[in-house]
Amino acid sequence: MAGTPLENDIRRLRLAHAEMTQQQLADACQVTRQTIIALEAGRYAPSLELAFRIARAFGVGVEDVFRWKQS
Repeated sequence: MAGTPLENDIRRLRLAHAEMTQQQLADACQVTRQTIIALEAGRYAPSLELAFRIARAFGVGVEDVFRWKQS
C-alpha cells in the first residue's frame, strides 16, 4: 500500500512531550495504538476530527503536526 500525501511530526512531538508513548497519545485521542503506529509510518491519513484531536493533545495547531507533501 502506498503512503498518504501527508507528512507528520507525531513522533517528534510525542518525544518532545515528556516522551509520551504511542499508547498515551492513542488514549488521549480515543483511538488505538495501531492507529498511531500507522499515522507515524505515513500509512494512514487521519480524519479531520482526529487531526484536531492529535494537535490538541500536543497543544499546537493542525499544521504544526501535518503537512501536505509537495509533488
